[in-house]
Order: sequence, then structure tokens, then C-alpha cells
Amino acid sequence: MGLPGSGKSTVGRQLARRAGLQFFDSDHVIEQRIGCSIREFFEREGEVAFRDLEESVLDELTQGDACVLSTGGGAVLRPANRAHLHDRTTTVYLHSAPEEVFRRLRHDQNRPLLQVADPLLRLKELYLARDVLYRETAHLLIETGRPSVASLVTSIMQALHIDARLPPG
Repeated sequence: MGLPGSGKSTVGRQLARRAGLQFFDSDHVIEQRIGCSIREFFEREGEVAFRDLEESVLDELTQGDACVLSTGGGAVLRPANRAHLHDRTTTVYLHSAPEEVFRRLRHDQNRPLLQVADPLLRLKELYLARDVLYRETAHLLIETGRPSVASLVTSIMQALHIDARLPPG
């Protein structure tokens, strides 16, 4: 978990591959179920409806077999999500400074919460509101900074004592 653009999907996908586990991105699961982008759903139905759907999907995904799960950046806003993630999984917080995330996302048009006049200010606000929730939920904090994805994955695997395996299938 972490801010939008902290690398959750990219790192999660590589971690799953190296650990021989199935990968789920909760945002992609939601998009498959609703048949449109999260941005469209957000605009049409609003954030509360999206968060309700997200809570249901996370409840389901955290009860399944061992996997690597990437959540949306705002998943921690709901107490039920924090409880499910903390109690049913080993949760990693990919900690990124708002300025670093802004550098990565400044041209991204697909993140609804960042379609504002000052996206850096918005990221700073999200960080202030969510950092404490990420820390409360996480079992492990990894500083993203500028290391490569491979280095981040290796750090997570070492911290969680996960052996690299052949990819499934």
C-alpha cells in the first residue's frame, strides 16, 4: 500500500513473479467488475460508491489463497479495509515522499484524485491524511526513493523471508 504512484502495482507484480504467487491489483479487479475505468465510475457514481465497492473487493481478496495484492492508495481510509489488510495479510507500505510521487505522475491523466489545479499540493494533502493510516496498517515499511523495482522487490523478499521461486504455470 502507499500513495497513488508509489509503485504498488509495479513492485507487487514483480514480487508476485519472483515469489511464485498470483498477483491481484484491487483497482483492476474493480474495473473488471464495473466494466469501466475507475475514473469514469468516480465521476458517475462518486467516491462513496467507489469506496463501498473497494471495501467489498478487498474483503473478498484478503480471504483467498496466498497472493500479492496491490491496493488503491485510498483503501486505508476505511477502518474495515485497514483491519482486513492488517489482520489477514502481511502488509507492506511503500513509503514515497509526495514530491517523488509527483515527479512520477505529473503527466498521468488517469488518477481521479489528482485531476486538480495543483496535483503536488493534493499529494501533500493525501500524504498528511494517509501516512498515519498506512503506518497503522503496515507490518513493513519500505522507502521507495530512487532504487530500482528489482532492488525494492529484493528488499521486501529479504525482510519477509520469502525465497524466490519459479513463476507459476
